Amino acid sequence: MLMLSRRSPRSIIMELKSEPGYRIPSCLFSMGDLEFLHLQNCIISLPLVFQGFKRLTRLSLKSFSSTDMDIQNLISFCPVLSYLELASFEGINHLTVQAPKLKLLYVVGDVEDINFDAPNLEVAALFLDQKAIAHHSDPTALHKESYAKQLVGSLSDIKTLAITGFLLRYLSKGCILTKLPAVFARLENIYLAICFGDQRQFLAACSLFQNAPNLKKLDFWSQSLSTWDQDQDQDQASIPELTMQVQLVHLVTASVKGFRGVDCEVGFVEKLLNWAPALEEVKIEWQCKTECSMVLAKLLALPRVSPKAKVIVTF
Repeated sequence: MLMLSRRSPRSIIMELKSEPGYRIPSCLFSMGDLEFLHLQNCIISLPLVFQGFKRLTRLSLKSFSSTDMDIQNLISFCPVLSYLELASFEGINHLTVQAPKLKLLYVVGDVEDINFDAPNLEVAALFLDQKAIAHHSDPTALHKESYAKQLVGSLSDIKTLAITGFLLRYLSKGCILTKLPAVFARLENIYLAICFGDQRQFLAACSLFQNAPNLKKLDFWSQSLSTWDQDQDQDQASIPELTMQVQLVHLVTASVKGFRGVDCEVGFVEKLLNWAPALEEVKIEWQCKTECSMVLAKLLALPRVSPKAKVIVTF
């Protein structure tokens, strides 16, 4: 690594096969000409004197261990960073992303807090695990509502948002179903990993749709009830019985992957066809191996407000 640092490389990809245990040498953090850095299965500890990567535009860290402060400093000392990926990490509880040029953010893992200062962010994919939800959904947790508003409000200018059902449930517990803290005027694409049988997730998703007036594309990955904890029985409701009206006037395409043909999924497709006057197609990827003819007939017979809307089912 020391010899490599003397060559002033612009790109480094280091993918170790073992569990995170290799500590990145301090000389790597002195390579001022780096433009792309990818590290996997390692320990990241910044040297006491770190002047940053002034040219780094892409940073990808996977299966790594670090600290809140080291990751915060690493990101903030990359002034032209435009792409950031953090996946499967340990030791980070409070993630702060301060990156004025950042356009794409991808986070997969357990954190208690995420704070953004990224005014040019366009794409945010937040696949959070249960730690953040468990921490902030506790009724005794301080500033629960303000944290929810901060998290959602900080993403109000993005164009593409991808989140999981854990975050949807967390947002619903954050008291924002009645009034979201921001209008997502630029948001055009949403990807949700969601359990349609969980009323809290469904209502949180609807609130998000309602506050994205220029939404054009929706993609869903349907998750089973077994994915969720035991308290969700009290949150289940038949989607057709939910009477809210959501205006999706610009929605053109939608897709549902992992479709099993259960009533809550069919009910959601029915709602979607009634909410979107400009809808052109709903693509459904059937996952269940059981008999589907009755469900298929029901899907194809659903009424729709858009004369162009097609329901396409693939197996």
